[in-house]
Amino acid sequence: MIENISPNLVPVYAEIFLLIAASAILLIDMFLSESKRALTYYMSLATLAVCGYLTWIDYSAGTTVYTFHNMFVSDPMSNLLKLFTYLATAITLIYSRQYATERGMMSGNLGGEFYVLALFSVLGQMIMISANNMLIIYLGLELMSLSLYALVALRRDHAVSTEASMKYFILGALASGFLLYGISMLYGATGGSLDISIVARTAALGTANHKILVFGIVFVVAGLAFKLGAVPFHMWVPDVYQGSPTAVTLLLGGAPKIAAFAICIRLLVEGLLPMAIQWQQMLMVLAVMSLVIGNLTAIAQTNLKRMLAYSTIAQVGFVLLGLLSGVVGDDTSNTATAYSAAMYYTITYVLTTLGTFGLIMMLARAGFEAEELSDFKGLSKRSPWFAAVMSILLFSLAGVPPMMGFAAKFAVLQSVLSTGAVWLTVVAVMFSLIGAFYYLRVIKLMYFDEPTDTAAIAVPFDMRATLTINGIAVIVLGIYAGPLLTACMNAMTRTLGT
Repeated sequence: MIENISPNLVPVYAEIFLLIAASAILLIDMFLSESKRALTYYMSLATLAVCGYLTWIDYSAGTTVYTFHNMFVSDPMSNLLKLFTYLATAITLIYSRQYATERGMMSGNLGGEFYVLALFSVLGQMIMISANNMLIIYLGLELMSLSLYALVALRRDHAVSTEASMKYFILGALASGFLLYGISMLYGATGGSLDISIVARTAALGTANHKILVFGIVFVVAGLAFKLGAVPFHMWVPDVYQGSPTAVTLLLGGAPKIAAFAICIRLLVEGLLPMAIQWQQMLMVLAVMSLVIGNLTAIAQTNLKRMLAYSTIAQVGFVLLGLLSGVVGDDTSNTATAYSAAMYYTITYVLTTLGTFGLIMMLARAGFEAEELSDFKGLSKRSPWFAAVMSILLFSLAGVPPMMGFAAKFAVLQSVLSTGAVWLTVVAVMFSLIGAFYYLRVIKLMYFDEPTDTAAIAVPFDMRATLTINGIAVIVLGIYAGPLLTACMNAMTRTLGT
């Protein structure tokens, strides 16, 4: 491990480049006519590609480097998560291009703000992922959140989007307040430090004020649960997913989940692992409630985006199962395995949900949102290939082998079972089976019902190719799950030093 007390800019080259590039794109876009706005799109993808290259160099080195007085860390976990953040955002922009153009989200006064705000939200996520200081985590979180608030409200003439933006802003501010209050209590309990490594040492030595520390953990977990969308802090998820333009819904439900997982690891594992017995019990309640409420409520939904929102809540329950199975009593031998399983699950969920929302945008057209379950009736007759891709993605979300989702669920359940919590494994499996119903219902509509919409499906080549690759990848990464799972395991092992 390399420690640099004085600022070393090499680990933050990707963040610096993204900041400069996003600002430059915003300025250049001001002078572009609407017919030339495709340039903004290509510049945004190129920016993400360059960031990916810069991060890949750090990831290949496999070292852990601290800079800016230990407030920022570049380690294997952060670099791997950043790579998938770039990938998820790039895929989102490809899927969203036609959808956003048809709805006037890139015309008139709006210009290229959709792309620029998406890039600034990525910058916030990168800061969250690499933060080694609680204040830096909060700054990254707010940069991401403020960009997403603006994106949800981008269609100012659309009442539903405006309402969703207000709900997201108010509840997001409440969540940030919870998290900030919890951080302030941790700061006071550990002798006045925001450095995560110092907080961990103080908690391990037992010199912290125990009562205040536990109260701080309660507020931190509540704030994290809001950001993840776990029950009972899930109220904003279905309303915001349904009310936002589908392109923005995907920006909310994709890459930010990776950043939220990262700050869970930074705060709970790297900072508060000595207090695992306290926060694991909280996560257990959140996980079980998310599995129960998410899966049962999704069955009653007729709006596909709302159904997928409750599906997200249930999927978050599995991520929490991985996070709560790292420590058993005083035994920390399972930490790397459990947390890498949760990391793998997060990545696989994001890659799968990208495709599902991409297909919703594919079927949508100007003046028509393909959001209702009935809109997918007879899709196999209109487009057999994309009906097959949608089936693959839904099977993956349901955890059907050999899809990627099955490998992810299996990895998490193995970690939970290794802790001896058989009842928790049974609950997870039982509600996964219940949840399979609403995924299979969509497949039934696509293959056994007559289409209600016979309009031709016009899909740009880049979107068609990316959706195809997305669907194939879900199968391939399910059959050959080893390389990605191993990468997650290696990244987590090196990062945690286990």
